[in-house]
Amino acid sequence: MTVVVTTYNHARFLSEALESVFRQTRQPDEVIVVDDGSDDSPEEVTALYPRARLIRQENQGLSAARNTGLQAARGTFVLFLDADDRLTPIALETHLERFAAAPACAFVYGAYRLVGALPGGARDVALRKPGKDPYAGFLEGNLVGMHGTVLYRRTALSAKGGFDSSLRACEDYDVYLRLAREHPVACGPEIVAEYRQHGSNMSGDLALMLSSAEAVLEKQKEWASTRPHWEVARRRGLKRWADYYAAVALGKAKAQYSTGVPPLKIVRRAMPMLAKAPATMARIAVERGSRKSAGLARARFPRTVKWAQTAVGRMRHAGFALRGTDPVSTNFGFDRGRPIDRRYIEQFLSANAEEIRGTVLEIGDTTYTNRFGANRIVRAEAFHRYPGHEGAAFWGDLSGDHNLPENRFDCIVFTQTLHLIFDMAKAIDALHRALKPGGSLLVTVPWVSPIDRGEWGNDWYWSISEGALRRLLSGPFVPDEVALESHGNTLAASAFLYGFADHEIRTGQLDVKDPCCPVIVAAVARKAS
Repeated sequence: MTVVVTTYNHARFLSEALESVFRQTRQPDEVIVVDDGSDDSPEEVTALYPRARLIRQENQGLSAARNTGLQAARGTFVLFLDADDRLTPIALETHLERFAAAPACAFVYGAYRLVGALPGGARDVALRKPGKDPYAGFLEGNLVGMHGTVLYRRTALSAKGGFDSSLRACEDYDVYLRLAREHPVACGPEIVAEYRQHGSNMSGDLALMLSSAEAVLEKQKEWASTRPHWEVARRRGLKRWADYYAAVALGKAKAQYSTGVPPLKIVRRAMPMLAKAPATMARIAVERGSRKSAGLARARFPRTVKWAQTAVGRMRHAGFALRGTDPVSTNFGFDRGRPIDRRYIEQFLSANAEEIRGTVLEIGDTTYTNRFGANRIVRAEAFHRYPGHEGAAFWGDLSGDHNLPENRFDCIVFTQTLHLIFDMAKAIDALHRALKPGGSLLVTVPWVSPIDRGEWGNDWYWSISEGALRRLLSGPFVPDEVALESHGNTLAASAFLYGFADHEIRTGQLDVKDPCCPVIVAAVARKAS
């Protein structure tokens, strides 16, 4: 097992870091110190520890320093510790026990403690677990929080090429995502490291951290798009990172104001974040601001506060005016939360969950099947347009060549897909043949919707009314066995076109149904017994 300690002008902390490494209840097999072009003589500190090997390089950044340590490491496992942080004595032993219990993992991690310039002393940070789908969990946020809490299987990390040196920050978050999408991840509640907070932490540059987190999630876009719930998680992650760093920036500004820092200086310090995420900063300020701070803000910046309150009011209470031609989201609202059409789709599936039973087919993947089918499912299978798609047992063109068997499925979950097929009648006929006698087709289609700006844009053929869907289904299905419904209204449709998420509109307004202007149309169609 190898511990790599990276340092750049942190020689004043290096001794404490090395002491914590050599106080382990399970000693490392090798300790490597990588000096990334420091000016403060870390070699003098390293010389005090004969078991530590020093590697020096010109300044190339933290990722490059870690990669240097990774290339030099010979242990089966490797841990990276920044010179200004410390391990607790049980760290390595705890990690090895976790790997022994979960040998398929690419990395394991534990909890950590904040130390340094903190009011009230040190503070333990609660562990965030990865859940059943670690990749989805990491898309929504950095579950680790502190890199020193992580022990990697060296071969797994090396196989992924180590750390991305093009990233100025969040290179560890990038690695977690690349590993979690292919390997299990395990963690435990033990405090295994101490994160020292001081004036020169890289995490203090909020605009840089937000830009880096966004860049990391942008790198995952292609992979995440292969499963709808991954893409939803990725978009939630983008929103949560923006909200988090905006809230931190506002908290710092509030603390500075309370200590008498001149407002102009506060604004100058916050300018990078204001330039990076002005709308998010304004929304968080209004949502979280106290009456006192809101009053001070109105007195000093009345026009800005009025604009922010108006913007938030539009988003949260659907009192928005239709101004401008640009949507607030070009991704159906995924980057703001749950899209409005998804709210209606999930309401429809929840109301008809008893139909999702036995052997079930779903388009794309089996996310909705597993979510709403519960213990009624015997087998869940997926259909994709193209062969070779992960998890899809069936593929092809539903209106042409495909490998769907006949009389196989008790239920088919067919959401927001029919409009992408030019010959819809043939597709409906193929689904009807694939159902067992008495089986159910749960179908939803868009009536009002933006056209996808990505991969499905060129195949977005139709907008389907309730009358059109009834006529399509009444071909192979017995009309008496078809039940149709519509969801949405003019306000919901307008908000969806602009890209607002469902939580930004009042629930009562979303629940109003206007059959002349729905967002989606849905149907349950049963094959004759």
